[in-house]
Amino acid sequence: MMRTYHCFWLLFWAGQPHQSFLTPLSKRTSGFPEKEKVLVLSGNSRRDLHRSKRSWMWNQFFLLEEYTGTDYQYVGKLHSDQDKGDGSLKYILSGDGAGDLFIINENTGDIQATKRLDREEKPVYILRAQAINRRTGRPVEPESEFIIKIHDINDNEPMFTKDVYNASIPEMSDVGTFVVQVTATDADDPTYGNSAKVVYSILQGQPYFSVESETGIIKTALLNMDRENREQYQVVIQAKDMGGQMGGLSGTTTVNITLTDVNDNPPRFPQSTYQFRAPESMPPDSPVGRIKANDADVDENAEIEYSITEGDGYDMFGITTDKDTQEGIITVKKALDFENKNLYILKVEATNTHVDPRFLYLGPFKDSATVRIQVEDVDEPPVFSRPAYIMEVKEDVPINSVIGTVTAQDPDAAKNPVKYSVDRHTDMDRVFNINSGNGSIFTSKPLDRETLLWHNITVIAAEINNPKQSSRVPVFIKVLDVNDNAPEFAMFYETFVCENAKAEQLIQTLSAVDKDDSYSGHQFSFSLAPEAASSSNFTLQDNRDNTAGIFTRKTRYNRHEISTYFLPVVISDNDYPIQSSTETVTIRVCACDHRGKMLSCNAEALIHPTGLSTGALIAILLCIIILLMVLFAALRRQRKKEPLIISKEDIRDNIVSYNDEGGGEEDTQAFDIGTLRNPEAIDDNKLRRDIVPETLFMPRRTATARDNTDVRDFINQRLKENDTDPTAPPYDSLATYAYEGNGSVAESLSSLESVTTDGDQDYDYLSDWGPRFKKLADMYGAMDSDKDS
Repeated sequence: MMRTYHCFWLLFWAGQPHQSFLTPLSKRTSGFPEKEKVLVLSGNSRRDLHRSKRSWMWNQFFLLEEYTGTDYQYVGKLHSDQDKGDGSLKYILSGDGAGDLFIINENTGDIQATKRLDREEKPVYILRAQAINRRTGRPVEPESEFIIKIHDINDNEPMFTKDVYNASIPEMSDVGTFVVQVTATDADDPTYGNSAKVVYSILQGQPYFSVESETGIIKTALLNMDRENREQYQVVIQAKDMGGQMGGLSGTTTVNITLTDVNDNPPRFPQSTYQFRAPESMPPDSPVGRIKANDADVDENAEIEYSITEGDGYDMFGITTDKDTQEGIITVKKALDFENKNLYILKVEATNTHVDPRFLYLGPFKDSATVRIQVEDVDEPPVFSRPAYIMEVKEDVPINSVIGTVTAQDPDAAKNPVKYSVDRHTDMDRVFNINSGNGSIFTSKPLDRETLLWHNITVIAAEINNPKQSSRVPVFIKVLDVNDNAPEFAMFYETFVCENAKAEQLIQTLSAVDKDDSYSGHQFSFSLAPEAASSSNFTLQDNRDNTAGIFTRKTRYNRHEISTYFLPVVISDNDYPIQSSTETVTIRVCACDHRGKMLSCNAEALIHPTGLSTGALIAILLCIIILLMVLFAALRRQRKKEPLIISKEDIRDNIVSYNDEGGGEEDTQAFDIGTLRNPEAIDDNKLRRDIVPETLFMPRRTATARDNTDVRDFINQRLKENDTDPTAPPYDSLATYAYEGNGSVAESLSSLESVTTDGDQDYDYLSDWGPRFKKLADMYGAMDSDKDS
C-alpha cells in the first residue's frame, strides 16, 4: 500500500523592527499550526520600537517520521543578518543527533536529516545553533536553542497484551455474563490524530459471545449454553486503530473459553432391575455385586450416594459408594442361611450429594432401581455353639481328668456327624487331649500354674463324611493355683556382726516371697530351726508383717574364734496345705569402729594381746618404721663402699671402655647390639648382672613396641618403665633407649643383625638391587663362600 506524505517547510526572515514572540518549548502541538509563531533571537534586542540590529531567527521545525525518499530529508534553514554572503560566517550545529542524524551546511545554514526517524523511539530533538567568524573563530551571534518535533504517522498496529487468553464461566449462565477483558495497545501517538485509537470487534465466536468495542470486555450472548453439549469455545477478537476506519492497522488474539460444570443433571440407572447370586457361606462384609447410576455431570456434581430404602433384606444387606468409580457396592451384613431364606428383594436409591437449588425445577436429583439377590446352598462346615470357650482347672488335678466340653453341629439339612481334634500346633507339648466323639477335653500331662498360667489351644470340628468341611474354635484354659510351693527368702542374705556388738542388737531384717497366689494375701511365719534354737548365738523375732529380725544374743564376738555363722531359718505360710522351707543366713564377724562401721572381716594372722590399746599399737608401728629406715640407710652406705662390679669381665649396661681399636663384629659380648636395631628382640627374662638378684620381684616384662611406633613414643615408654622399675639399682646407671625404627621393606643391611639370628643369612638378593648394592653383594657373598669353605 502506497502512503503519501506532505511536508511544508517555512522559513521566516526579520527585516524590519518588530517585537519578538517566544513559543514555550514544553507545550506539545497537535498537527501543523495554523499560524506560525516566530522566535526572534538577537544578541542585543530591546523592547523600544526603534530600528534594532538585524538578527537571524527561525521557528520550531516539524518532521514526519518514516521518510522513505532516497535523498536526505530537508529540515529547514538557518540564517543570520550578519551573513553578507561572502562566506565569512560559518554555521555550527550541536545537540541531539547533531553530525549524525542532522547535518548543517556551514555556508548556507541548510539542515538535513540523514536517516529515517521513528517517533516511537524519540519524538523530540533539541539542538543548538551558532554563527562564528571564519577568520577569527569568534561567534557573531549568541548560541540559540531550537527543537525538531517528529510528527507521527500510523505505522504501528495494535498489540494485545497476551497472544492467547484463557477464561471459564459456568454453564447455563445468563446473557451478558462477564467472561474476560482483553487489552490491546498502540505505540503511535495518541495525541495526534486517530493513529492510536483502538476499537475491538469479534471475528469468531458468534452468536455465543460478544465484545464491547471500546473496553474489550467479552460477555455471553446466548442463553442456557450446556456444557454437556459443548464444553470448549474459541473466540477471535480484533483490535483496529484509526477508530476502526478503513485503512487502519489491526491485530488479533485468541480467547479459549471453557464452560465449567454445574449440577443440572440428575443420576439415572441404566436399568430398572438388577439380579445377583450369593452363596450362603459368604462371610459378613463380603461384596455381592455393584450397580451404577449414570450422571452427565463431572467432579463433585456427579458424586452419588446410594442407599437401601425398602425390601425384605434391609437388615441383611448394606450398600456403600466407591468414591473412585461412583458405583454402589452391595455387601452382606449378616450371615446368610439358605435353609431359612433363599431370596431377598431390595430397593436401591441413588441421590446426588451436591444439589444446586437453581436447577431443582428440572426434577428430583435421584433415581431408584430394584435388586434381587438369590442365596445359593453350599455344604457348610460344622458350627460351634460358642465363638470361644474359657475353662478352668486346678494345677493338681490327676491326669485324664475332664476339664470341659465343646459342641459343634452340621448346619446343613443332612446333619452329618462331627468328629473333634486338637490342633497340635497350639499344643506342642500335648498337655491336653479331646474325645473325638463328644468333644470333652481332658489332661494328658501334669499342670503347673507357676510354669504356665494360661493354655490357649484350638479345637477342630470336621464332618466325618467330608473332612474338608471343618471349623475351628479357640479354647482358653486357665490353671488355678493350689498351695504347692514353700515360701523362700526374697534374696540371698549375707550380713555381718561387729565384734563389739551389744546384746539384743538388730543386725538384719528378713523378708520372704511365695510363688503361689493368695487371694487374701500371704502370711509368713519365721522361726529358727530346732537344732539352732537353743545353741545359737543369735535370736529371731517374727514381726508378724511377713518380715523378721535377727538379733544378737551375747555382748561380744571374736572373729579369730569363729569368723562366720550360718543361721538356719524356717519360713512357713498359712495356706492349706501348709508349706515351709529352711533358709540359711550367713553372718560374718567383722571389726568395726565405734560407730558400728565395718572395717575388716578377715581373721588376723597375729593375734593382738588382750587389752592392748590403740596408742600402744601405733607406738609399736612407729618403732618398726624407724628400724626399717635405719636398715635401708645402712644398706645404701654398704653398697656405695663395696660395688658389686669387681671384675672387668662383669659388664653392666653402663659406660663400657674398650682399649683396642679393632674388634668389629667379634666385640659384641658386652651387651646385645640387636636391641639397638629392634626393641622387639629384647629378652625380658634376663636378670641384670650389675645388681644382686632379688627374688621378691618377678622379672618385669616390657610392652612390645608396635610396628609403627614413633621414636619419641618409644623412648618415653622406656623412660617410664625404667623410672617405675622396682628392680633398678639404688645408684645411677645408664639405660639404653636407642631405637632405629623398622626401616625400609628391605629391612636392615647391617651385619649387626646376625648377632640375633640363629641361622646363616642369604645375601643373594643384594645382586638384584642394582649397581649401588654391588659392593655389598660382593662382600657378603664372599663371606658366605668363606664360611662354606
